[in-house]
Amino acid sequence: MIEPTSPNVVLIFMDDMAHWALLSDIVHTPNLDRLRRRGVTFTHAFNQGSMEEAVCMPARQMLISGLTLFRAIDGFMNVPRIGRVLSDAGYDTYFTGKWHNEETALYTDYKEVGPWAGGMLHSTEIGGAAYLRPDPENSWDPADTALGGHWMTLDDGTIQHSSERWTDAAVSFITRGHDGAPYFLHLAYHAPHDPRQAPREFLDRYCPADLPLPPNFLPAHPFDNGELMVRDEQLAPLPRTPDSVRFHRREYFAILTHVDEQIGRLLDAVDAVDGQAGTVLVFSGDHGLALGEHGLFGKQNPYEHSIRVPLVIAAPEVKGGLECDELVYSGSIYPTVCELVGVSRPDHIEFRSLAPLMLGEADGEETIFNAYRQLQRVVRSGHFKLIEYQDKSHNQLFDLEADAWEMTNLYSHPGYTSVRDALAARLRERQIELGDSLLETRSRVDYPVGNS
Repeated sequence: MIEPTSPNVVLIFMDDMAHWALLSDIVHTPNLDRLRRRGVTFTHAFNQGSMEEAVCMPARQMLISGLTLFRAIDGFMNVPRIGRVLSDAGYDTYFTGKWHNEETALYTDYKEVGPWAGGMLHSTEIGGAAYLRPDPENSWDPADTALGGHWMTLDDGTIQHSSERWTDAAVSFITRGHDGAPYFLHLAYHAPHDPRQAPREFLDRYCPADLPLPPNFLPAHPFDNGELMVRDEQLAPLPRTPDSVRFHRREYFAILTHVDEQIGRLLDAVDAVDGQAGTVLVFSGDHGLALGEHGLFGKQNPYEHSIRVPLVIAAPEVKGGLECDELVYSGSIYPTVCELVGVSRPDHIEFRSLAPLMLGEADGEETIFNAYRQLQRVVRSGHFKLIEYQDKSHNQLFDLEADAWEMTNLYSHPGYTSVRDALAARLRERQIELGDSLLETRSRVDYPVGNS
């Protein structure tokens, strides 16, 4: 059992960071490795899905509300959210970075709001020069500071990368003193979301020709999953080629290494103020991403590379350097923080705290559910995973123990009929439990308006 002591809390939230990037030997992230040595890395953390193309929005609604997907969409504005709860508990609360939900909630929940920006940082219009690359006639350059996007022009006319700007604000908040109160820093990076811009020195660390292709690379997705024309899928031309995938992975790795350097500055500031053991540190992201896997370039798909997220939690009294391979949800961050700092957990929260798992005192989720619009539904139990599409002829069943890259569809294999049918039954149960809007039997929960 963890004895709460009102420690400081730092929540770092990424955009478009695939879970494998945290564990990769190819992506240079020494400061995230440093964070992993301090905490517990949850290797199988999942986002529960989205009912719109912008998967990041419901992910953030679940994060701040503790509500599951369908109820978060309806009710996240009408429940006590994590910033408000910690503010009411005496924390000095601060937000900086990407806020992609109601602005009212931002200014209601946090005692202070630093520089922030909403949604995506556009360098060009959709379909413009940042898209359908590489192209020999397209000179768009991720290191060109005149192209906007992550390159922000400040009030004094100087240009600064978004990751540096948000980190400067966060470090200033941490180091200024808090009159004896604990602090809660919520830092939400736009990186590594496209446009994947980084200083030239970080791009130069990666040579495209040296970068391996993902084992499940395909020139195109083998069937229409209902979302092959979404914006993300227009970043690279079709058919995908090994060269085009390496081209984009180089830029992705570069922006990750750049933001890792900023996270190192943040950790230095935390350690200077609190020491290495006095702060709850949470690192996660909204969803994963495809970069050539299955012929895809977005996150609007049901594969592991897109629905899993990075998750590391470090806390006083919890041994660092551990990995937990239990199935968990990123939506569990809110109740976990409450338990770790000794703040009463609001009754509306639906996700489980991960604190017992961090001590080896509990198991993870029996099943993982994921939904994308009315197009895709996923249930995973153990190492088996069922995907149902709007077009049922494309349904998939994977044995992730034997086929981690999801390349061998067992859905119609006679030897797996009982597994498939059991997962289908469990999927229906979870849809009903969670109030899936795809079902007419949706169980709706109406939260009292104004309880924020």
